[in-house]
Amino acid sequence: MKYSKREIVEMANEAGVRFIRLQFTDTLGILKNVAIPVSQLEKALNGELMFDGSSIAGFVGVEESDMYLVPDLDTFNIFPWRPAVGAVARLICDVHNPDGTPFQGCPRNNLKRVLKEAAQLGYTMNVGPEVEFFLFLLDEQGRPTAKSHDEATYFDLAPTDHGEDARRDIVMTLEDMGFEVEASHHEVAPGQHEIDFKYDDALKIADAIMTFKLVVHSIAQRHGLHASFMPKPLYGVAGSGMHTHQSLFADKKNVFYAPEKENGLSDTALHYMGGILRHARAICAITNPTVNSYKRLVPGFEAPVYMAWSEANRSCLVRVPAKRGVSTRIEVRNPDPSCNPYLALAVLLKAGLDGVVNRIAPPDPVNRNIYAMSEVERQELGITSLPSNLAEALEDLSKDKVVREAIGEHIYEKFVTVKRDEWQRYQQFVHPWELNEYLSAF
Repeated sequence: MKYSKREIVEMANEAGVRFIRLQFTDTLGILKNVAIPVSQLEKALNGELMFDGSSIAGFVGVEESDMYLVPDLDTFNIFPWRPAVGAVARLICDVHNPDGTPFQGCPRNNLKRVLKEAAQLGYTMNVGPEVEFFLFLLDEQGRPTAKSHDEATYFDLAPTDHGEDARRDIVMTLEDMGFEVEASHHEVAPGQHEIDFKYDDALKIADAIMTFKLVVHSIAQRHGLHASFMPKPLYGVAGSGMHTHQSLFADKKNVFYAPEKENGLSDTALHYMGGILRHARAICAITNPTVNSYKRLVPGFEAPVYMAWSEANRSCLVRVPAKRGVSTRIEVRNPDPSCNPYLALAVLLKAGLDGVVNRIAPPDPVNRNIYAMSEVERQELGITSLPSNLAEALEDLSKDKVVREAIGEHIYEKFVTVKRDEWQRYQQFVHPWELNEYLSAF
C-alpha cells in the first residue's frame, strides 16, 4: 500500500488515533519505539523528530547522540488489539544522521543497501519465513516460566492444543494488519507453534517479522501466556527455527526456475546455493546469534547441523521444496527467530549473490539422512558441519569478507563486541547441569 503524508493524517484522524509509535530496530534485533501524540504526527512525517542514539545498543556514543527517525509511509498501521477510543498506530522508521544521511548502524538501512546491490545486478529478493515460537505459562507474580500449557504435538488440535484460541487470535490480528497468513499449526514440541505468512519483497518481510513478534507477544499476554522466540527453551524437545524460503526475481520472473532442466533449477539457483553453503559458517553468527541458538543446532530434532543441500532431505542445511514455476525457491533451515531479520536477510542475500556473480557451484545433493551417517561417511562425501557454538561462529565471521561486508564495519564491530561479551559471561557462569553432575561427585 502506498500512502501520502496527507492520507496518513486523514486515516489517523478518522480512526481516532491518539498516539503514534515510531518504531525502529537495534543491532541485536530488539524492537524500539518513540511514542508521540497525534498532534506531532506531521512533524514526524517530515522526519523532524530526534532521539538519543547513544541510548541504543550498537548505535553511537554520547558525543554524537542526536539522530532522526524517518518514517516509511507505507508501514502505517493501526494496532487492532488496542481500544478504538484512543487508538494507537505505528510507523516503521529508518535512522538518519543529523546531516540527513542514512545512519550506517541502522539494520534496516543496511538491508536496503544490500538490496540496492542486488538491484544493480537486476535482481529483487523474495522471502517467505516459517516462524516458530513457544507459549508458556506465567507464575503467580505474572513472570514468564518455562512451563508449557499443553502436551500437544505436530498438527494436534483442541482440546489437546490449549494454544489454539491464542493462535487463532494472533492470526486474526495479523490479517487485520494486512498479513496474508498461509498456515498456522501446533508444532512438534509441547506449547510450540508455527505461523507462516506469504512471501514478499525482502524489506517488507523483515518489517513483517518484527511486527509478527510484537503481535505474538501482545496477544499471548492478553491470553495470560508468555510467547518466547528463544531458539531452545526446553531440553529434550525440538527448538524453534525460522526456516527462510528465498528466491531471486528479474523482470517479475523467478530466475531460480529453469523448465528445460531436469530438476527445474537454473544455474542461478544452484550458484546462489553455492554461495550460501560457502559462507554458511560465518552466516550463522548473524542468523543464529545467541549462545542458546547452538543448543538447537544439534542432531535428532530436524534442525540442520551439516552443510549440504537436497530436494527432500530435511537433515541438510538447504532444502529445495518440490514446487516449481513462480514458486521455485530454496529453504535455508538454520536461522532462528532470535536473529535480527534485517541483518539475517542481508547476509543470506549477499552470500547468495557472491555465488551468482562468481558462479560458485554447490556440491552434489545429498539425499540420505546425514544424521545416520558415520563421521567417515560424511568425510568421504565432503560434508562439513555448522559451528557448534557462538564463539566458533564469531571466529568464522571475522574471517569472512563477504559476510562482513553484508553488515558493514560499523554494525560488525558493535555486534561482535556485544556477542563476545555474551559468550564470555556464559563461559564464566556455573550452570545447574554442572552442579547436578559434579557437586556430589567430587
